[in-house]
Amino acid sequence: MDSYRKYLPAAIVVAILLLAYRTFFPVKETEFVLVTQFGRPLYAITGAGLHMKWAFQSATYFDRRLHIYNPRPSEFLTRDKKNIVVDSYVAWKIQDPTRFLQSVGDPVAAEMRLHDIVWSGLSAALGAHDLDSLVSTAAPTLQTTGMMDALADLTDRAALAQYGVSVVDVRIKRINLPEQNKQSVYARMRAERERIARQYRAEGEEQALAIRADADRQKAETLSVAYKEAETIRGQGDAESTRIYGQAYSKNPRFYKLLRTLDAYKKVLDDKTTAILSSDSELLKILTRGEAGAK
Repeated sequence: MDSYRKYLPAAIVVAILLLAYRTFFPVKETEFVLVTQFGRPLYAITGAGLHMKWAFQSATYFDRRLHIYNPRPSEFLTRDKKNIVVDSYVAWKIQDPTRFLQSVGDPVAAEMRLHDIVWSGLSAALGAHDLDSLVSTAAPTLQTTGMMDALADLTDRAALAQYGVSVVDVRIKRINLPEQNKQSVYARMRAERERIARQYRAEGEEQALAIRADADRQKAETLSVAYKEAETIRGQGDAESTRIYGQAYSKNPRFYKLLRTLDAYKKVLDDKTTAILSSDSELLKILTRGEAGAK
């Protein structure tokens, strides 16, 4: 009996510590705590700090921070009957711990339920759009339209009512084509680009022909004007030359004839010229007879 009394204080301390451990519990800023009694939810604690409960009650912790769910890429059908593979993500968090525990119990099960809701929403939303509008580079794109916002709101209402979770956002990360369709789509894209390239080349050749024709026309007009001006100037020069020659001849015919003959020598005779003429040739009179030959 004395040996039992010796361990009694230690046992009492251990019991008190165990009772305190079962009664008091901390709550972090990033957590929800749901107090249950024999598996039945009683109340949720959302404020951080030290809280207490009865020792026979249990505390279940839930992460209240934002969760990102990345489902596997799924294949959908667009309005114009084209298959696409969509890679998306869902941002969600626990909003109602009691309903969350009763309906799904853990985040993995919650994401499985969200997958079904998001898949059906994406199927309906993408089925209302053509493929060209989904992959177009022109604004507004799929992400900037209200489609994804409407899908997030619809998913949020459904998930909150059924599972106690709040869907913050639903977005598409990537839109791809099924492997069996890629080659045919690439072939159509190449054919379309080649058609556009041929159109551009044809338009360029047409513009080049127009430019060359205009340049040839301007060239012909410029040459015509220049030829006209040249002929006019040449005619004026010939007239002036004739007038000067006439004045010179009227003043001194002999001197004029001498200059004209010397000028003819300068044009037809040089160090490489060989001329065979008769002795009484008019051209050689000055060379053979001097000034007397020019009289």
